[in-house]
Amino acid sequence: MQRRTALIWPAGLLLAGCGFKLRQAPDFAFQTAFINGLNNSPLVIELRRNLESTDRVEVIQDPRQMERAQVILDLLSDQREKVVVALNASGQVRQFQLRVRLRFKLRTLQGQELIPPTEILQQRDINYSETLALAKETEEALLYKSMQTDVVQQLMRRLAAVREL
Repeated sequence: MQRRTALIWPAGLLLAGCGFKLRQAPDFAFQTAFINGLNNSPLVIELRRNLESTDRVEVIQDPRQMERAQVILDLLSDQREKVVVALNASGQVRQFQLRVRLRFKLRTLQGQELIPPTEILQQRDINYSETLALAKETEEALLYKSMQTDVVQQLMRRLAAVREL
């Protein structure tokens, strides 16, 4: 046990010396935000949860209280796409490409654009087999969920990059 501890300490000191630190909750330049988009969308729900989990941002959900918000996040489009990539010799689908595309912009209540219209795109390839259709459908749902989480994390980093209102 002492040998393990003796081996771990130098590695920890090297990581601390190089400036390594664990990812922390993002620090936003705003305290209140309004998300202008489809409130029932799974992406909006996950985004709202992520923003509120930092305990630094209040997400206003009621459009009548929008004037309380310091920033407005306009979700211009939220699309899920499924494109055929490859076919086998008999013309049956062999591979799909799944895409999650989000277009957004961030502005103040007065209309000043903090982030111009921007697109975040995630894509994954999935092999398909008719004999495993149910399993592939479940895999597809998991991939969409994973891409949605990646898109929300990218959006959070972009929102945190805004330094001034």
